[in-house]
Amino acid sequence: MTQNIDHQKRVYNSILELLCNEENPTPLVRLNHVTPLKKAQIFAKLEWYNPFGAVKDRVANNLLLDAEQNGRLDNVKSLVEPTSGNTGFALTMIANAKHLGIKSPLSSMIPLEKRTLLKFFGCDVVELTDTLCPAPGAPEGAIAMAMETATKPGFLMLNQYANEANPMAHYLTTGPEIWKQTDQKVTHFVAGLGTCGTITGTGTFLKDKNPAIKVIGVHPEEGHDIPGVRSIRQLQQTKLFRPELYDQLVQVSNREAFDMCLRINREESIIAGPSSAMALVGALKVIQDEPNAVVVIIFPDNAFKYASSFQRHFPQMFANTVGASSNPNTQNTASDESLNKMIELCRNEFNTIDLELAHQSRNREKPIYIDVRDPEQFKTSHIEGAINISNQTLLEGNSKLPQDKNQAIVTVCNRGNISLKGLLILKSLGYTNVKSLNGGIIGWQEKNYPMVTSQKK
Repeated sequence: MTQNIDHQKRVYNSILELLCNEENPTPLVRLNHVTPLKKAQIFAKLEWYNPFGAVKDRVANNLLLDAEQNGRLDNVKSLVEPTSGNTGFALTMIANAKHLGIKSPLSSMIPLEKRTLLKFFGCDVVELTDTLCPAPGAPEGAIAMAMETATKPGFLMLNQYANEANPMAHYLTTGPEIWKQTDQKVTHFVAGLGTCGTITGTGTFLKDKNPAIKVIGVHPEEGHDIPGVRSIRQLQQTKLFRPELYDQLVQVSNREAFDMCLRINREESIIAGPSSAMALVGALKVIQDEPNAVVVIIFPDNAFKYASSFQRHFPQMFANTVGASSNPNTQNTASDESLNKMIELCRNEFNTIDLELAHQSRNREKPIYIDVRDPEQFKTSHIEGAINISNQTLLEGNSKLPQDKNQAIVTVCNRGNISLKGLLILKSLGYTNVKSLNGGIIGWQEKNYPMVTSQKK
C-alpha cells in the first residue's frame, strides 16, 4: 500500500499516508540544556510530528486496521471510545476519512482545549464527571458508558485499554524507528504510562533486538493533574500494564513535571506538553551519566493543548490576563473555568488525604466521612460508617452536618474528584478540618478496607 510513497518529496495523495513508520519516522532531537548529564546522550522523540499531533495516531490507525482485517467494522456506523484526548483526535480524523461516526465519553476534567477540539473535529463528545484519565474496571464513568453504547447496533468500541493492536502499533512502528535512528545503539527507552501500549510494544521490540536495553516507565503521583497518564494505582487496572517487562518504574510529581515542561519549552525551544516533561524528569532520576548511554524518551504531544493546565500551575504568569470577561456571553464559561481551577488548586497535601492515612486515622481522629455522591451510588457501596450528603444538599444546608466546625471530616466520591468540590463547600461553611479522600471509594475497595455493599437478590 505504501510502496509508491516518496517521503523525501513529501507529496501525498491522502493525509493518512503521513502516518509514521520506519521509512517515515518522527524525529529524534538531542536535549542539550535541561539535562545535567554530560556524557549520556538524551534524545526526545517528538510524536506530535504524527499527522494528527500525537503518539496516539499510531494506535488509532492500528486499532482500525486490525478491526478491518478481522471484519469487525462490517455494519458499523459509528465508533465509540473513551479517551483523555489524543486517541480521540486520531480516531476522529481517521473515522472522518473512512466516513464513520465517532462518539467519545470523557471526563470534564480533561483540558478544555482538548474537549473543544474533539467537538470541532466532529466527535460526538459526552462530558462526564469522571477521573482525569479513564480507569479501566471503574464501575462508572467514561469507560462504562462506552461499553454500554458499544452493545447497541451499529456501534463498535475498539478499546485501546485492552486491545493488543495498541502495543502492536508500537512494535511495528515506534520500536523499529528508534532502532534504526540510533544505529542500533539505543541503551535506554523511557515512556510515560497511560494505556501502556507505547512502553509495552516499543519495549518488547527493543528487547527482542537487544535484551540489555533498559525499559523505564514513568508515572505521576496520586491525585495528579497530567492528562493522558496514570498513577500507579490506576495502572493496576490497565490490561496493557505489564511491569514484568520493564526494568524500572519511576514516580514524578505534578510540580516536577510542570516545572520541567516550562524549561523544555524555554531552554530547548521544544514545544513539549506536560506528559513529555514527566517522562524526562523520570529518566533523569535514574539514568547514570555514562559515555555509552543513548537514551530515547517519548514526547507524546505538544504544549498547545494545555493552556488551561498552564494557567493553573503558573498562575503568576497569567495574573494580568486571566479574569472576569466583559462579554456577557462568556461570563458563565469564565465562572465554570474559575471553579474548576479552584478545585484543582485544592489537590494538594493540605486538602487531601491518602487512603492508608485515612484508614489509620479512623480510630485515632474519628473523622466523619461524608459521601458526596448521589444516593443511588451510595446505596450500591460506601465506606463503613459514612453518611451521604450530596454536594447539592451541602449547598442547600443539611442538619446532618456537625455543629463543631473543628470536627475532622473526610469527603468521599468515586475517585477523589467530586469530593474536592465538597471540600470547598464545607470550608466555605466554616469547617476548618476537612480533607478529600484521594482514590475515593474505588481505591478504598481495592485496599479491602471496611465497606458496606448492597445485597442484590
